[in-house]
Amino acid sequence: MYLATTAKTVSPNLAPIAEWLGASDPENAVMAYFVMYLIINALSIVVFNLGFARKLPILKTVVVYVVMFLGNFIITILSFSLPIIESLLIAAVILGVYKIQLRRHKKEEAMAENES
Repeated sequence: MYLATTAKTVSPNLAPIAEWLGASDPENAVMAYFVMYLIINALSIVVFNLGFARKLPILKTVVVYVVMFLGNFIITILSFSLPIIESLLIAAVILGVYKIQLRRHKKEEAMAENES
């Protein structure tokens, strides 16, 4: 009796962005890490700026960004299997829409006040 077996390579469950960047290939994993790190940093900055209500002094802003950049090393490792980039993108869109609506509402209130 002949038992035919096929060699299957088991690939880890990767997030869609990591899969798209080719992180499943060991040769591309480092490049995918740095690209994902840059994307996560950019989206974190956007979400922070859209979501934080008031301006911080420059030194506090620098501290926040340094801690954010250091923490994003760990978040990037997690983003290989979790949809972190996708979540940050959705958060940025929602906060962007909220800011646009808030700005429009304030403009309408100012115009109504001026007309009165």
